[in-house]
Amino acid sequence: MKKLVIGALLGFSSLAANAADYVVDTNGAHASVNFKIQHLGYSWLTGRFNDFSGKFSYDAANPTAAKIEVTIKTDSIDSNHAERDKHLRGSDFLSVSKYPEAKFVSTKIEDLGNGKLKVHGDFTLHGKTNAIVIDAQKIGEGSDPWGGYRAGFAGTTTIAMKDYGIDYNLGPASTHVELSLHVEGIKQ
Repeated sequence: MKKLVIGALLGFSSLAANAADYVVDTNGAHASVNFKIQHLGYSWLTGRFNDFSGKFSYDAANPTAAKIEVTIKTDSIDSNHAERDKHLRGSDFLSVSKYPEAKFVSTKIEDLGNGKLKVHGDFTLHGKTNAIVIDAQKIGEGSDPWGGYRAGFAGTTTIAMKDYGIDYNLGPASTHVELSLHVEGIKQ
């Protein structure tokens, strides 16, 4: 079962005549890329990636024409523990010196109604690319207090570490990572 948070996942190119292009608002910290994985089956280890960027095209009248692109700097992993983060950046997990970025690019959007979407796309991590599906929801859109226009989404997916060539054994309960994204885009 695959779920990835779309919040920060919407993004790129111009589409239908009414589609608008948005840039993910990372400067205002109105977006996040989070993860959680079971630690040895006893508790949850949670964290985030602090450095990422994204863009999306979206038309509320035609959500299936949306395009999304998000790039994550893997060395920005932050589990709130410096030694663990050093280990996660190393060759047992992310190998950030060899694979400095992870990337999501949408390939298809399904409109399930009531703001719910299934976002299909290619996710590249640790040098491997796999198709994933993000369960997403439109949070809202409208004018902001500064004269701009914004749209926001959230989404989740679950990935298997082995699908990305990460084989570190943390036990049978710790083979999958849940990703969640929260994205607010600013219309360009």
